[in-house]
Amino acid sequence: MQPAGKILFVFGLAIVGLGLTLTFFDKISFLGKLPGDVNTKRESFQFSFPITSSVISSIVFRAVLWLISHFKGK
Repeated sequence: MQPAGKILFVFGLAIVGLGLTLTFFDKISFLGKLPGDVNTKRESFQFSFPITSSVISSIVFRAVLWLISHFKGK
């Protein structure tokens, strides 16, 4: 496969993954509600800053990338 084909294939997989994530995001009820996530609700104002959820998703994403690069090297 040529380099341009590989790049398009990876982008296609990324778009499919993003689409599946957005489709099933409502069913993942614990994201944004973990201890350490900041949620503030007032009368006409709502603020959410998911610190813990961001850290956990970053660790998972990093682990997946590490696994891909580890098995790609062999």
